[in-house]
Parts: sequence; structure tokens; C-alpha cells
Amino acid sequence: MSISTLFCDPANLDNASLFCQMSPSGNSYLAAFVEAVGWTLQLSAVAWVLAFVTGIMVGIGLTSQNRLVSKLCSAYVELFRNIPLLVQLFLWYFVVPQVLPESMGKAIINMQYPYSVFWPAVLCLGLFTSSRIAIQLSSGIRSLPRGQSMAATALGLTRFQMYKYVLLPMAMRIITPPLTSEMLNLLKNSSVAYTIGLLEITGAAASMQESTFQTFPAYLAATALYVIINLLILVIMSAVERFFSVPGFISGKG
Repeated sequence: MSISTLFCDPANLDNASLFCQMSPSGNSYLAAFVEAVGWTLQLSAVAWVLAFVTGIMVGIGLTSQNRLVSKLCSAYVELFRNIPLLVQLFLWYFVVPQVLPESMGKAIINMQYPYSVFWPAVLCLGLFTSSRIAIQLSSGIRSLPRGQSMAATALGLTRFQMYKYVLLPMAMRIITPPLTSEMLNLLKNSSVAYTIGLLEITGAAASMQESTFQTFPAYLAATALYVIINLLILVIMSAVERFFSVPGFISGKG
């Protein structure tokens, strides 16, 4: 049984209910919001994986002893951190396909909807968030007592092994709370994808408002969905933080 059938059945709810009315796409507005939640979660999850992996690599580069690597990583961070998110999204969607080789550009432009707008949004959100994660990771590494890296050197660990076994495990525990904030910000920033046509939660609310002229219920539903999803993320990340906490390195833990 679908969500629409369950909630819009005459025995359960008056069919005149606003959310049970048919949207221009042929589904009820309730079904449109359910689908929008799926796109929001997909977009946020894929962008987070990209942001996390890229952010770790750039964050390590920021603490590198190689000045060239450090400067390049700093330039990366400043580039993505100082351009407004909406401008970056338009660059990925409108400009990048035009400057790529013709075959690649046409492949992107001719990609089937909604993936033609999904992947530019993933790249935009992922790389923007990665610059913030990189700064937090580099700060976490630098906050560790110098004795840890000195002990690793004394044990004969290579630079790679020092990061893998000593610095990164501790730094990741320290920055778990700000990583949670970045995850929440990423989910909320996904709303900008509506501007290029992806019908995530904000897009579904805007579509409903434009068709029915009912602004309050449309955006109230979007607000409730964002709050519920963010609270679930907070609960999960709080459990993760408690599980991986090390006494003395994260305040209030131990």
C-alpha cells in the first residue's frame, strides 16, 4: 500500500485535504513530498561521501610538510569556501558543461532528468562542504599534543603510518561534533538544488505553493520534514560521538 493510498483513503482522511489533491505531475502532493524526501536524502548522502573523502585528503594536505602541497590545498579551501554556494551551483550546472571538451559537455547536458541536475548538485555541495571539513580536520590534527607525533617518529613510523595510526584516529574523534554540524548544514544546503530543477523537499514545497497558492501548509510541511531528518541525524551522530569518544579529548565525555 502506497503512502498516498494510506493517508488519502476516504476512510482515513477527507479527500478534499490539500495534500491529497493531485499535483501537476499526476501524483498527490503527499506522494510528491515523499519522493522529495528520497531525493533530499540521496543528494545529501552522496554529497557527504564526496565531501568526507575529499575533505580528509585536503585536510591532510594542509598539514603536510611539503610547502607546495600545503599551498595547493590552501588554495583549494579558499576557492570553494569564498564563493557563494548558489554561484557555485550555477557554475557547475550552466558553465562547466560548456568549458569541458565537446563530447563530455554534450554527455552531461543530454543526461536524463533528474540526473542531469542531480550530479551537478552533488559536485557543488560535496566540494563546498569538503573545504570546510578540511579546515576542521587540519585544526584537529594541529590541536593534538606534539608528543604524539614525536612518539610515532621515535617508534620508527613513516609519515603515512603516523597519520594512519596516530594522528587521524584521534583528530577524527575530536572533530566529530563539528562534523555533525557540517552534516546538518549539508542537508539544509541541499535546498539550493531546487534552483536548477531538482524537486527535493524545498522544490516540492515551492511546486505545491505555486499550484495551489497555499504557502503556509506547503512550507510548514517542508519545515517539519527538515526538522525531523535533522533530529534523526543528531541522535545518530550523538551515539557515534559517545561510542568513539576518548576521555580527555572531547569535553563532557569519558
